Amino acid sequence: MYKVVSPVGAPAVEATTPAPRLSDLRGKTICEVWNGDFRGHITFPIMRELLQKRYPDAKIIPYTEFPITTVIGNTGNLQERLNTAVSLALQRGCDAMITGNGF
Repeated sequence: MYKVVSPVGAPAVEATTPAPRLSDLRGKTICEVWNGDFRGHITFPIMRELLQKRYPDAKIIPYTEFPITTVIGNTGNLQERLNTAVSLALQRGCDAMITGNGF
């Protein structure tokens, strides 16, 4: 029997139950958090524009207002950056968060 090991070498986390999905994004505050991977500087503005077209009354707080929460490379202060991102999201009244992007 083999165990699956993260190629990044970062500590594994326990799975938790996700928060219930929002029924709608109208009037909600949506926060973006980037992990520094895969061209977020390109993809987040595109997602932001598309969301604003669909939900013009939604408030979107860009990833540039949150610390980068990468798990790649030096993870020495990762927990501190994650705690800061959570604290900022709570302070800004975040209803939803985009925490990943890809192709």
